[in-house]
Amino acid sequence: MTAVWDKVFPQSGKVKHSKVTFRTRYGVTLAADLYIPVGTSAPYAAVAVCGPFGAVKEQASGLYAQTLAERGLLTVAFDPSYTGESGGEPRYVASPDINTEDFCAAVDYLSIRDDVDPERIGILGICGWGGMALNAAAVDTRIRATVTSTMYDMSRVTANGYFDSLDADGRYALRQQLNARRTEDARRGTYARAGGVADPLPEDAPQFVKDYHAYYKTPRGYHVRSLNSNEGWNVTSALAFLNMPLLAYSGEIRSAVLMLHGEKAHSRYFSEDAFRRLQGDNKELVIIPGASHVDLYDNMEAIPFDRIEAFYRRYLG
Repeated sequence: MTAVWDKVFPQSGKVKHSKVTFRTRYGVTLAADLYIPVGTSAPYAAVAVCGPFGAVKEQASGLYAQTLAERGLLTVAFDPSYTGESGGEPRYVASPDINTEDFCAAVDYLSIRDDVDPERIGILGICGWGGMALNAAAVDTRIRATVTSTMYDMSRVTANGYFDSLDADGRYALRQQLNARRTEDARRGTYARAGGVADPLPEDAPQFVKDYHAYYKTPRGYHVRSLNSNEGWNVTSALAFLNMPLLAYSGEIRSAVLMLHGEKAHSRYFSEDAFRRLQGDNKELVIIPGASHVDLYDNMEAIPFDRIEAFYRRYLG
């Protein structure tokens, strides 16, 4: 792991930062940035942060983690398995199960720290890791409070396309394409990459793709280890999301959930539909007026940190 500060956001003097590692139950070592508030004392309420899908901890998740630490929470922003500074071979693989486990492994790590109250642990997932966070909350009863920001359901968008435009025949054609790619990868002994955010942008690119480009492909958010900024995931990672839907048991989450989404986000329907399945009076959906999907990556005027802090204070104490 690099010892230098190489985030896309400035370092705060209000928190103590260090690098840490922990292992998943699949044996993958995850790399993370630990942020501890300055001027407060243990035991802390703690939050594990990850996302967006294809990003690294030096981007949006680190910004969220550092900001929440400034507000008194101990936080850890981690790179998912097979990406960034985390371990695992082959590289650049994603999976609904493995990436849900990444969150649970972060809870393991926080639960056994001497300066963390194990009864006061939450998680926060951005974009595609919002879906992973909900999935983790459904299986891991140690998680007391979950925040999702600008959530994607990666199974749904992979299997159904944007706005559920893909039918069974379209999925079958996609399976044929991905499995042909798998055969070719086996023949070559390497894994083809899907490509990150398009660069240069085609003239007919939709606005949300332009927004991704403005984050991942410019100094605003570019990072050398980010898959979205560079060559993307392995093409065949999509197979797992075609076959294993996330959120099957999200309606059984008993712990608190706060879902945040931009009013103008192309992805807003993911949060709205997921929220309808949640049960209980400890669930909230907040739509941020005027905000796009990418605004909730780093727009400090759009991200409702006061609301997030109040939610964690209420349910983590």
